[in-house]
Amino acid sequence: MESNDAGVLGFAQKSNDNMEVSADNVLGFDPGTVKRLPVTELLKKVGPGFILAGIVLGPGSLTTSAMIGAQYGYRLLWIMIPVLFMGTTFMLTTYRLSMLTGMPSIHAIRHYYGKTAAGFVGIATFLACMFFTIGNISGIGAGMNLIFGINWKSGAMIIMAAILFCYFSKNVYNKIEKGIMAALCAMTIAFLVVLIMSGGPEPGEMARGLLQWKFPRGSLPVIIGFIGSSASLTTGIYGTYLGNEKKWKKQDLFNGVMMTDAAAHIFGVIIISITIILVGAIVMNPTGAAISTPADLAAMLVPVLGNTAPLVMGVALLASAFSAILGNTARGVVLFSAGVNQPTALDGRNIKLGSMMVLFVGTVICFSYGKSPVQLIYFSNVATGVATPVAGLFITRMIWRKDINRGIKEPRALQVCMTISYIFYLFVTIYALSGAVLKFINSIAVLF
Repeated sequence: MESNDAGVLGFAQKSNDNMEVSADNVLGFDPGTVKRLPVTELLKKVGPGFILAGIVLGPGSLTTSAMIGAQYGYRLLWIMIPVLFMGTTFMLTTYRLSMLTGMPSIHAIRHYYGKTAAGFVGIATFLACMFFTIGNISGIGAGMNLIFGINWKSGAMIIMAAILFCYFSKNVYNKIEKGIMAALCAMTIAFLVVLIMSGGPEPGEMARGLLQWKFPRGSLPVIIGFIGSSASLTTGIYGTYLGNEKKWKKQDLFNGVMMTDAAAHIFGVIIISITIILVGAIVMNPTGAAISTPADLAAMLVPVLGNTAPLVMGVALLASAFSAILGNTARGVVLFSAGVNQPTALDGRNIKLGSMMVLFVGTVICFSYGKSPVQLIYFSNVATGVATPVAGLFITRMIWRKDINRGIKEPRALQVCMTISYIFYLFVTIYALSGAVLKFINSIAVLF
């Protein structure tokens, strides 16, 4: 495929006739003749999965994982299994559809179901990403404060300057990919240091936590929230646009690139999340420590790390916030641009300016309130809760379409897995919205 700014994995801005040819699944080659790439070549082709992992593993995810371990010990380790199932399903489904249709997700929604549906999904996901960015700005400030002892707002501004440099320099995708990979490595090392120094997990308890599916009292909201955020369909949707930046071709659906990249994402999320949960279970659960903010984690690690606790936690917190904000800000602007049928290339002027505006507005709001205002957090939950199931409905319908799968064997297992995952996500959405909408209304009422 060839790449262009409108980005539909090389097929955007083509005529309707060409779109229909692509939708009819005329690949132009025999999939059976495509050989699997050697490991060295696969490593050169993957990359979006790492960016997506960095977006998922923000300060909120870090804190939630630690809270799970601190409050429930090893008992909720099993939630990694549905995260593995749903996360892999969402990634492989969106990647497959993108390759076969020649269009990333929101462009495909527009092609098959109209501009209104695409616009709604694009705008709603943008709003959710924008408010998520506010929390990441707070996380960056907290990390800088723990490491250097400087004012959190000053620390946030320093890192924001580095992020803007990445956005406004050439080869934006490469800088984001390398920046997030470095941040993920730093965060992983920080928590592995704590895990090793704490003596490591108890194998028997860990095995029981993975195999015995229990729901401790009061844990259902935590379980649903964690699975819903760690295995997000929006992540896979954005991955189809990153694939265009990576110049993926249709052959990459059959030579191992798609599977390897999806695995890199989901296993990255699982390994880091499990590590953090184990730290919470070993270090914090025996003391009955409560965690409400990411900064609380540093104090909880003092018995293990002593005076180095703020430094280690600061590195982890800064790395998680940096990787999340670097990827998430661009994600929101790309999805919005896709929804309103504008160019989506990361090097495009509209994406760079849009990212700058989002960061500016997010910083002003964050600094004004001192933290993410509660009504914006609730609104973000509502926007995500509405947009994701709608997008999921279209994605689920497309994976069952015979015209898209024409010419090759239908992926029956993937179709079933996607349907199961979507039904579960609907349950998650209904449960989350039942509380989020009411809290959003109440939080707005307090302002008047």
